[in-house]
Amino acid sequence: MNSSRHTPLSPAGSPLHHDALHDSALRHVTGEALYVDDLPEPPRTLVGWPVTARVARGRITRLDVEAARAAPGVRAVLTAADVPGVNDVSPFSHDEPLLAAGEVFAVGQVIALVVGESYDACRAGAARVVVEVEPLPALLTIEAAEAAGSYHGTPHFMRRGDVDAALAAAPVRLSGEVRTGGQEHFYLETHAALVVPQELNHLLVHSSTQHPSEVQAKVAEVLGLSRSAVVVEARRMGGGFGGKETQAAHVACLAALAAARLRRPVKLCLNRDQDMVMTGKRHPFVSRYEAGFSAQGDLLALRVRAVSDGGWAADLSGAILDRCLFHLDGAYYIPALEFEGRVAKTHLASNTAFRGFGGPQGAAVIEEVLHRAAERLGLDPAAVQRRNFYGEAPRDHTPYHQRVEGDRSARVFDELTARARYAERRAEVEAWNARHRWQKRGIAYQPVKFGISFTASHLNQAGALVLIYADGGVQINHGGTEMGQGLHAKMLAVAAHELGLRAEQVRVMHTSTDKVPNTSATAASSGSDLNGQAVAAACVTLRERLRPVAARLLRCAEADVRFEGGRASDVARPDRAVPFEEVTQAAYMAQVSLSAAGFYRTPDVHYDRAAGRGRPFHYFAYGGAVVEVELSTLTGEHRVTRVDVLHDAGRSLIPSIDVGQVEGGFVQGLGWLTREELVWSPEGHLKTHSPDTYKIPALGDAPRAFHVALLTDAAQEGVIHGSKAVGEPPFLLAIGVLGALRHALQSARGGAELAALDAPCTPERILRALATPPGA
Repeated sequence: MNSSRHTPLSPAGSPLHHDALHDSALRHVTGEALYVDDLPEPPRTLVGWPVTARVARGRITRLDVEAARAAPGVRAVLTAADVPGVNDVSPFSHDEPLLAAGEVFAVGQVIALVVGESYDACRAGAARVVVEVEPLPALLTIEAAEAAGSYHGTPHFMRRGDVDAALAAAPVRLSGEVRTGGQEHFYLETHAALVVPQELNHLLVHSSTQHPSEVQAKVAEVLGLSRSAVVVEARRMGGGFGGKETQAAHVACLAALAAARLRRPVKLCLNRDQDMVMTGKRHPFVSRYEAGFSAQGDLLALRVRAVSDGGWAADLSGAILDRCLFHLDGAYYIPALEFEGRVAKTHLASNTAFRGFGGPQGAAVIEEVLHRAAERLGLDPAAVQRRNFYGEAPRDHTPYHQRVEGDRSARVFDELTARARYAERRAEVEAWNARHRWQKRGIAYQPVKFGISFTASHLNQAGALVLIYADGGVQINHGGTEMGQGLHAKMLAVAAHELGLRAEQVRVMHTSTDKVPNTSATAASSGSDLNGQAVAAACVTLRERLRPVAARLLRCAEADVRFEGGRASDVARPDRAVPFEEVTQAAYMAQVSLSAAGFYRTPDVHYDRAAGRGRPFHYFAYGGAVVEVELSTLTGEHRVTRVDVLHDAGRSLIPSIDVGQVEGGFVQGLGWLTREELVWSPEGHLKTHSPDTYKIPALGDAPRAFHVALLTDAAQEGVIHGSKAVGEPPFLLAIGVLGALRHALQSARGGAELAALDAPCTPERILRALATPPGA
């Protein structure tokens, strides 16, 4: 893999905008990095084992736990009757009981928790729990839910212009259906929590969570406590990808219920099979469309009805549907449109957040539409993409009426297609295909325009607490969580830059609700944007408190004090400087406060869902990829042979970390679109619930040639040090794999138009596509 790199750390010492190691990189490879299950267990720690439903929907007619309670080593068997507070762990809909009460709605729903001295004792006890369920009719597909009128929430509409008239007048009309499958998060660390009782019925919760404040709130709600009685600490996660945004609360609440009841520490760590069966996935979508184009490839009108599978409880499905609709435009202006979205209510595990949060499912639809139009018109899809990008007024407003300012799609396209030799390579691919009957290659361009902010406006806030000790040591606390994405390394760099310190002088503390309250989840690609601003605000406050102290020590004007490289110096006389620790010691002696809180809220973000208009995003991140594939027409097997990426990270806070996020996001998207297939039995049992049946990309599946560069001279105004979010947008670049496969398949089919290419595009689906008659 080849990636662009910025220059090494500057002599001045600020780590911002320079490559750096992930703060836990060495500890990851040596095993020194501690996760929840690695923490030293307090004396008398118990473990838990969930007893779950084995039918997709039914009425509990008998629940007998007495034999299990009497089993050797079992200390308790807890059911809904043992919940002292509210039996609910949903983020806001109050439709998801912690422990099933009366009915079950999905295979894997928790009915009881066995708590014991060991996992062996718990498993033996769980085998003695008697659960009898009267089966009821279950809805297991989007189509079944639609037929039954089973939905979560209300429809979401976006409209512009007269779409019926525009479609009727369009010279070229297309209609079809796009299916995108679910995806298992497959974080390396499964869901885990360790809850330790404290004095006065207080609890300390160690949780593998992206949202400590929500875990705190749900634990308090389940136990009937004030949130102040619960402290949640999130040291780090072994991956999250959205799967630990809401659903970490389930495991933490189960462990907390047992710990509060028994007054002993309780740990609950799901094994891989339990985790995959019990927890939600990326939302599958079925999207049906009608589109109209000019003979030159201009998109004139688009109608889409997108329906997701929300599972049995609402979770975050409404917000995920919203973001899908927000990204149905992709990078393109659509003059006339009507978008409708619904969430189907089925009897499968409640689906939840996953990297992209509905955006990839929306973008996949518009890319399918444009590629089909290009095939119908005999045009290069990249040319059709390029001519439909957003532009000057009136082509600068999204379907939800937000103005697209500073669009970089055309710039990224022009730079990347030239750098990657797209036109020449497309001609080479077509010449190669003409010489090879059984192997075919394809190449495609994939643009990305991704909105950055929580679409629930109130979540766009963050806090920080920064402490400076008299000896010059610095601790920073912020509300973001570290899941391997490098957030802590970025926050350390921001703090060191603002205080003029070297990176080794700053320590990032574990995320904890007793340091920063009421935090938002580390999600929506906003971790650095929000927490970085809060950390910077606190550090600037402290720096300005120290400025007069340093001025006295240096005998200069306050305006002439510069903090840099671990020293305070006089800009008029650079040879005159004092160490930072001398300044902080003097500040302590002068009774100057050396702690400060910082707070940030994203300005001007709002959305009226009923009206389908507003400004849900602070800005957009852009990117592009040129993707080349090769497939076998005999077996349907395929591989990605080369990828060239140019991604817009603004002025990257730490380029090496952002390049890693681009690489990882692309490969994870590749898995969703080509390999990772979720299969359920007709009774609603997940059949692909372990690595032997569910295949994520391996090292050999990564592109053989992988060239990643960050867009230069791309600082973004109004964001922390000109940077842009980079967690989710690169995931969408992998949609280019489908475009490249379409190109290869079209060659194999003699140029015949291909109506649909569903994801995941497994070898079986490739073979079906090859056998599908033209136009079908």
